Amino acid sequence: MKAAVMREANKPLTIERVQLAPPGPSEVLVKVEASGVCHSDLNSLMDETTPTPSILGHEGAGIVVEVGSNVRHVRPGDKVALSWVPFCGTCPFCEQGQVHLCEAAFGPMFNGTLLDGTSRLSQGGKPMYHYSLLSTFAEYTVVAERSCVKLPDEMPLVQASLLGCGVATGYGAAVNAAKVTPGSSVAIFGIGGVGINAIQGARIAGASKIIACDVKPKNLELAKAYGATHTVHVAEQDAVEALKELTGGYGVQFAIDASGNTNAGSTAWQATRKGGTTVIVGAYHPQKQLSLPAGGFHRVGKTLKGSFYGDVHPLRDIAALAQLYLDGKLMLDELVLEQIPLEEINRAFDSFHDCNCVNVGRSVIVL
Repeated sequence: MKAAVMREANKPLTIERVQLAPPGPSEVLVKVEASGVCHSDLNSLMDETTPTPSILGHEGAGIVVEVGSNVRHVRPGDKVALSWVPFCGTCPFCEQGQVHLCEAAFGPMFNGTLLDGTSRLSQGGKPMYHYSLLSTFAEYTVVAERSCVKLPDEMPLVQASLLGCGVATGYGAAVNAAKVTPGSSVAIFGIGGVGINAIQGARIAGASKIIACDVKPKNLELAKAYGATHTVHVAEQDAVEALKELTGGYGVQFAIDASGNTNAGSTAWQATRKGGTTVIVGAYHPQKQLSLPAGGFHRVGKTLKGSFYGDVHPLRDIAALAQLYLDGKLMLDELVLEQIPLEEINRAFDSFHDCNCVNVGRSVIVL
């Protein structure tokens, strides 16, 4: 099959022919129809610790071609969106319904294998590495059964390719982690691929005041189309004071930091009213520290919560997101910035380095 191969860090991907072995007993062979290009893919391309040669890509959708002998939830011909965090189903977290906290995927993920510690990818008899247990920058992929979320037949696969990462994470941060309530006030910091979908989640949850906070005027303007009722330009305004002014002096009931910037996380906490909830969904640099005022901490009754993957149960929530799109409630068409062939994938990566490029949405590889 044809695939975009990462040969070394900080170098363009190369389009090559590679071999893909059949699926194991609990695995599924999927013909990849579309794959979003996410900033996390760029992070891995720039990371010297990413095993090479590997095939990146972790936002994908396609059609099931073949299933292993133990697979029960999908069958050939099914449309599926792919989740990059397959869960084991038996650990204490899975038993409590917190499948997003299951650790089963992460050892294999960092090692560049599938769940059983082996690879289905090779070239000239030499093994190649998987990425995030999906490797969607290729014409076909073999994935774990629990990475496959069955979709309605009418779901378009270009739009479906966006569901497995940024859309699910942002929507889940608002709906699952923050548990935004009807009529409430919500501030979202960082209006990128995750933040814009946190706005959508807040809108769908019924929030009455949704405040987008960012440094890019273009992102703030776009946020209004997705449900933001107000905007705060954090480079030009005191965000805490601006948010309090918009909420009668109290602060917002829910604040979501999708920026990955610890300063924004601190601001989100300070802008949250007593008894409110601050959710951190953006990934902070491991060397950074999140600073919160200690004085009176016990008196404010606020909740600070980290959220990984939007606290989603992929098999439940990604399917629900597809239905929300089909019902006209979730905007996905607008998130597709362009559709490009696999051969133009490096151009999509280059756009991440352009500060003038819109980062609300995705370039989608169509195979």
